[in-house]
Amino acid sequence: MTACPGCDLLQRLPTLPGGGRARCPRCGDTLAIEPGEGSLQRALALAAAAAIVFIIGNTTSLMGLSVVGRHASTTILGGAYELWLQGFQVTAALVALACVVAPAAYLSILLALLWMSTRSPVPKWGGRLMRHASFMLGWSMPEVMLLGILVALIKIAALATVVPGVGLYAMGVLVILLAAIKLTFDPRQIWQRLAWH
Repeated sequence: MTACPGCDLLQRLPTLPGGGRARCPRCGDTLAIEPGEGSLQRALALAAAAAIVFIIGNTTSLMGLSVVGRHASTTILGGAYELWLQGFQVTAALVALACVVAPAAYLSILLALLWMSTRSPVPKWGGRLMRHASFMLGWSMPEVMLLGILVALIKIAALATVVPGVGLYAMGVLVILLAAIKLTFDPRQIWQRLAWH
């Protein structure tokens, strides 16, 4: 039994063919998508790529600014640290949590879950990891940070020379990979593999 996320109608999901979709009869919301064969392997490959891009995005410069012969560049954690030094401790902590800690935790948990799903049976503590993954996904907001950076770039462009760094491109690719993971990975596949005692 599952509850529709749109109208809370309780219903039993039918067996879906590969690529099939179940919709709520009352409101039409999508209840489940059957990703088909190899979806866990695709999700694992996307998660591994996202982890590599995440590391690149956090260790390289996001952008460089040049004003009157002076040049400066920073990383995400460097920006959070500067916010901390300027007295914006709460904002710095939120930036570090939403842009570094939560995405790193989400990708780590997702990689562990997808790696475990290749074994049979999936360990019973995988359920706890699934709950932590959904919690961390709620706090993971690299797309919000990327949007804020792009707005700042447009506003600063009239005052200084702005040079986008490798980290900015890596974060853009990370946002695309996270969206692809959400489309590819169906948590029900892991829940069905869990052996409950």
